[in-house]
Amino acid sequence: MGEEGTEGTVHLLCLAASSGVPLFCRSSRGGAPARQQLPFSVIGSLNGVHMFGQNLEVQLNSAKTEDTTVVWKSFHDSITLIVLSSEEGTSELRLERLLQMVFGAMVLLVGLEELTNIRNVERLKKELRASYRLIDSFLGDSELIGDLTQCVDCVVPPEGSLLQEALSGFAEAAGTAFVSLVVSGRVVAATESWWRLGMPEAVLLPWLVGSLPPQAARDYPVYLPHGSPTVPHRLLTLTLLPGLELCLLCGPRPPLSQLDAQLLERWWQPLLDPLRACLPLGSRALPAGFPLHTDILGLLLLHLELKRCLFTVEPSGDQEPSSEQRRRLFRSFYTLVTATHFPPEAGQPEEKAEEVVHRAQVPRACYLVSGAEEPGTGWRLVALQLGPRRLLLLLSAQSPTHGLRGLATHTLHALTPLL
Repeated sequence: MGEEGTEGTVHLLCLAASSGVPLFCRSSRGGAPARQQLPFSVIGSLNGVHMFGQNLEVQLNSAKTEDTTVVWKSFHDSITLIVLSSEEGTSELRLERLLQMVFGAMVLLVGLEELTNIRNVERLKKELRASYRLIDSFLGDSELIGDLTQCVDCVVPPEGSLLQEALSGFAEAAGTAFVSLVVSGRVVAATESWWRLGMPEAVLLPWLVGSLPPQAARDYPVYLPHGSPTVPHRLLTLTLLPGLELCLLCGPRPPLSQLDAQLLERWWQPLLDPLRACLPLGSRALPAGFPLHTDILGLLLLHLELKRCLFTVEPSGDQEPSSEQRRRLFRSFYTLVTATHFPPEAGQPEEKAEEVVHRAQVPRACYLVSGAEEPGTGWRLVALQLGPRRLLLLLSAQSPTHGLRGLATHTLHALTPLL
């Protein structure tokens, strides 16, 4: 099942659990969408071995071959998702969370009722096509990381208080409590009600907006996988600047026509310069001029209680490794420290009672060094957890190993007021 060459391949299969009929198959190679499909015999075998185990009351969750990892997951005894990955360093944790996000995306755009009570397979196949763009973005080399961390990707605007005040006023004028500003799939600011959205919709909604082609305005029907999986809501989006969108989650009202140009100009025209300052934050996450050590090549800051994160691999100039390599390093390191060193995030279902009892025994920091045999080459990765915050840093080879924890602690203290 593995692929020749250096680029790994990911295959995602969705089947009706009762009949084994394939609903869709999506693939990516080297982080880009691929048209390669698995043979039906392979799909049938993968589903068959899973069903065989279920008949014997054995739950088959994952398997590994020499070069491929396979994870199965059933949802509501109706949908079976299977993912195969030959990408280097792929972990079961990452694939399990991928399947959770994929099913969340299916519920978001189709609704839980259609997925749990399948009346017409062919019609369901057609309806699921609406989710392909969002699902493909999970399989590709995304600049976001919320699909893995299950935290909302955020940015820190330079004039956040002004934007927050305007957002609250606009929400009241528009007649909805759920409003956010989104740049490139990352939340710039949001109302309190928006922040109270449950998982996975809190991650999925801005990710969906970032994955859609540019449009001046949208009126998009969505279901909330946690909050309202069977009754649709409306996701309204209004483009304030190219790449910066205003998002409203509402019921039948207000109509999109009510959000006219005069209402937008009243609240957002005076803030044109602060809005423009948000555009570069899509890749950097932090405002320009924020003091970071020159050895830092990337950072991931998680607030495990608020379920928000800051992620950037572009805090400094062009250095090796590339941005794509840095993102892969962060994903691999995050899965390593989450599965091995640090306890599960608060509220995760895999958290067991005995794990909570032994919390005092888990490490507060860990690090990984590459290229140590050749001075000045490779990179350093360090993770630090203090209270509800977890910080992961990617550092250049010039950063001394004995100073990693001190640098991470100093950086975490500097970032704490932001998240």
